[in-house]
Amino acid sequence: MHIVLATNNNGKIKEFKSYMDKDIVQPFSEVLEPFEIIEDGDSFKKNALIKAKAVYEKLENKDIVVIADDSGISVNAFGGKPGIYSARYAGINASSEQNLDKLIKNLKDNNLNFTPAFYTAAIAIVCKKGEFCVHGWMYGNVIDEKRGTKGFGYDPIFIPKGYDKTLGELGDIIKKELSHRSKALELAKIILNSI
Repeated sequence: MHIVLATNNNGKIKEFKSYMDKDIVQPFSEVLEPFEIIEDGDSFKKNALIKAKAVYEKLENKDIVVIADDSGISVNAFGGKPGIYSARYAGINASSEQNLDKLIKNLKDNNLNFTPAFYTAAIAIVCKKGEFCVHGWMYGNVIDEKRGTKGFGYDPIFIPKGYDKTLGELGDIIKKELSHRSKALELAKIILNSI
């Protein structure tokens, strides 16, 4: 199957390729001229579908399947923030590091060494057979200090439930088993195998 990912995030591309190693998987920048996708949905599902549809509409080959992911971290103590704004928590052009630093600062400002949080991944699939979306979640705690250099995004401050290390400290094999994206991808594979 030929799959085009509606992302240029290297961390996500690497994860998708590791799960779909029998398929041709490319970021959309390899098959299309770069263009801006406005993510103005009010949920992970809506934003994932916006991205997947935008890329699919520009493809000439309609036999290609487009997959988009919208994911983020929600902190219970902050009313679910950053949520759908995880990638731009510290501002529209903020780096992952700046977003991470802002969340750590907010934890410290609220005297929270750790607090419950969860990751959500919505994976949208758009192809000639229709539009689909699945979700996956990973629960745990965020802490107020960076630990580990593996993973990306908020991984250095997220400790999955049942563990004492952050995703930044845990190896790829364990992360693959626990990941919100892994859980969503398992469901996405069921859809992909049926189309």
